[in-house]
Amino acid sequence: MIINDVLDYSKIEAEKLKLHPEPFDLERCVHEVVMLLQPKAREKKLEFLVDYDLFLPTGFVGDPGRIRQVLTNLMGNAVKFTQSGHVIVRVTGVPGREGETAQVHIAVEGTGIGIPADMVGHVFGEFNQVENDRNRKFEGTGLGLAISKRLIGLMGGQIWVDSVEGKGSTFGFRVPLPVSGAVEVQPPKMAPGLKRALVVDPSEAQRAVTVRQLEQLGLLVRAVPSAADALAEMESGRWDLVLVEQTMPEMDGFEFAEACRAKAWEQPILMMATNVPHAETDPARPLVQALIPRPVHRQDLLAALSACGEPAPFVEAMADAPEPVGNDDAPVINARMRVLAAEDNRTNQLVFSKILQDQALELRFANNGEEAVAMAQSFRPELIFMDISMPVMDGQEATRRIRAMDGPLSKTPIVEMTAHAMEGDREWVMAAGLDAYLTKPLRKAQILEVLEKYRAKEVVEEGLPMAFASRRSFSA
Repeated sequence: MIINDVLDYSKIEAEKLKLHPEPFDLERCVHEVVMLLQPKAREKKLEFLVDYDLFLPTGFVGDPGRIRQVLTNLMGNAVKFTQSGHVIVRVTGVPGREGETAQVHIAVEGTGIGIPADMVGHVFGEFNQVENDRNRKFEGTGLGLAISKRLIGLMGGQIWVDSVEGKGSTFGFRVPLPVSGAVEVQPPKMAPGLKRALVVDPSEAQRAVTVRQLEQLGLLVRAVPSAADALAEMESGRWDLVLVEQTMPEMDGFEFAEACRAKAWEQPILMMATNVPHAETDPARPLVQALIPRPVHRQDLLAALSACGEPAPFVEAMADAPEPVGNDDAPVINARMRVLAAEDNRTNQLVFSKILQDQALELRFANNGEEAVAMAQSFRPELIFMDISMPVMDGQEATRRIRAMDGPLSKTPIVEMTAHAMEGDREWVMAAGLDAYLTKPLRKAQILEVLEKYRAKEVVEEGLPMAFASRRSFSA
């Protein structure tokens, strides 16, 4: 790290550092840095939040590597110098039309040690560190902020800091970025009756972010810090929707959901969870309409809110269906084209199922390559979407094993889904015997195009709704 800092600064001083602008996804860039720093934040029990303006575009033209470098410096410092409390990354701006330049503002707020007033003007200097008895234990080259300032300057922007010693600091920058791709972010289509939302979260910082986002969507919002307060509010009957944190003292989110259903309250409950795979296994999971991973990605939030316009499938399943099934022979109503998707990421499964929810097919998920091979034999799919990078057995090996099977199954169309998008990667992954190739992030138009290519003619003519099933779902 020291060598890279010195080399970068030397290039800047010699005016040899060049920017390489290209289209990129800013929101994804922010979340990638959050994922990188999340283990250290969890180790220190810090709340790590992202507040990306709901109506700001995500596609811009810039140097994503250098922007990521600046974000890593600012966010890494915030985590390093914050011993308790939270770190919030706020992204706002003045959106422009496609091809126009937008003014993007990114601020990183941490409740850390803060900076003495007489040192604030020195933090962006070369090899400068805020040295005193309280923070001498923090290591660093003293070049990160200096390099960040120079990089933002090369982009035509400005960087700034606002700090109070003992309370924390906010580092931010403004940078002009041309807009690339689709500009408008569509608000979720919620049922007309969903107008009032109740937010239940013990964290003041998290409550504030969630309330602001919901208010941007035109909802009337009230926030409370505990499940007990929320149950008292629910007695009034005026709340149409509840967003609750999973981890709370005295009564957690699932216990709150059980209390609501025990009183026959049917309002949709959306739960925000840091560990979604663990939450999926909770016995009370069917009582919750959706799980939203933390830090909250706005597309996850918008997808969950959109689903609130539909009947809650899990509650209906518990009331009307037989016991949950955990095998591949679950009966599915109105199933036509059989589609198997091998995907280990639960969020990607949710997005995939939402994209295909109006199609005339039966969709099942395998969580790794080994499950995909077993389900291919029992489910007999007519089309397989195969993720390449999966635990237990990867997609390439699973594809080879399916191709080695006897009978028509060996010729089942298999479409690869992968983040491997570098030059030469296509040949590498297609060598396993795949029929088509889609790079992540997946696009709805691409998926539907592939589906239509392999869809049986009678299925298209029937136009029946999809019956969704997976190894972890209830029977349709």
